[in-house]
Amino acid sequence: MDFKDSPEEAQFREQVRAWLQTHAQPKERRDQRFGEGLDEGAYLSAARAWQAKKAAAGYAAIPWPKAMGGLGGTPAMQVVYDQEESNYLVPAHVFEVSLGTALPTVAMWGSDEQKQRYLAPALSGQDIWCQLFSEPAAGSDIGNVRTRAERTASGWLVNGQKVWTSGAHNAAYGILLARSDWDQPKTKGLSMFVVDMKSPGIDVRPIHQASGDKHFNEVFFTNVQLPAEALLGPENQGWKVMMSTLMQERFSLGEHFSGGLYRDLIVLAQQVTCNNRPAIESERVRDGIVDNYLADFGIELIVRRGMSAISKGESPGPEMALVKLVGARAMQTGGTLARELAGAQGLLSADDLGSQWHLPFLLWISAPGARIAGGTDEIQRNTIAERVLGLPGEIRTDRDVPFKDLER
Repeated sequence: MDFKDSPEEAQFREQVRAWLQTHAQPKERRDQRFGEGLDEGAYLSAARAWQAKKAAAGYAAIPWPKAMGGLGGTPAMQVVYDQEESNYLVPAHVFEVSLGTALPTVAMWGSDEQKQRYLAPALSGQDIWCQLFSEPAAGSDIGNVRTRAERTASGWLVNGQKVWTSGAHNAAYGILLARSDWDQPKTKGLSMFVVDMKSPGIDVRPIHQASGDKHFNEVFFTNVQLPAEALLGPENQGWKVMMSTLMQERFSLGEHFSGGLYRDLIVLAQQVTCNNRPAIESERVRDGIVDNYLADFGIELIVRRGMSAISKGESPGPEMALVKLVGARAMQTGGTLARELAGAQGLLSADDLGSQWHLPFLLWISAPGARIAGGTDEIQRNTIAERVLGLPGEIRTDRDVPFKDLER
């Protein structure tokens, strides 16, 4: 497989470079981040402004059709843009859920009215979206969703709780998975909805993390009224809609997991000693760096496969679970190696050691969450076994039982 730019991609890369040089500041270091020292409000404003610039130039959603606000380009062109943008100090992560999962779901399953209403404002940075899936009793087994959506004369009445919802405190809208038919089995009585996050009865509460961040939230729904047109996709087909969302999520994670951590590890190993010689000469350190490189390269191959599916108008396949499984483990093992290279000082914060340690340490502390969020390692292994390798599925005694009859 040849990863070199085609003539068209090379021309597009030069175009993107010229635009970025005009509109953004180049990074002085690979680990340098935009907005260090900015409070959340200022960072959010900067992110909205940057997203609006990208949308005006056609870079907000490059592979999307022009009718939906995209550039009508290819997935490979999106990769080219992301590669070039990573060299500049620009706001990151604010629109990850919007562009990575929520909006592709609306684009795939939404009515013409929903697409017209929601896509353009989100692409231009006006609206931020969140994803309302996980619950206290429905994490890895998302089929256990108990948030209730009941039909009313004018639409739907929603009651329940969601947890680990990224960015809900800043979101204008969310895609919500709720149980609409308790007489059907666990995966067949679910429906997906578009929710206005400012609706009466929605209470968003931040979760304070060990890293100091608080971008996850609990979201409570108390007698929330949704109009009939809030239904996203067919009624009671929410499981199918959700699976397409998760495949998009695992695909979009590829660019974060395939981040070249091995390069940082090489630099760090050249700067410190191990047993009175440069750490880069240690067989164990070199093995760790090579393992991280192999994981990075493997992820890139799988992401390219997902890009091929998208270019054909298809959803990325179940092999995207490999991206999540391998990438999260590589984050953890690579970050652990960095802390070992730091020796006793590895117990300190990255700020105490120097900026070159920041990214590996951040990945290390984030890795346990990455191995859980979006489906645990065990869930990814089941997906790979059953849907990629075609192995017999696990015995599931609850598959055909009406959800109302399951033990709670």
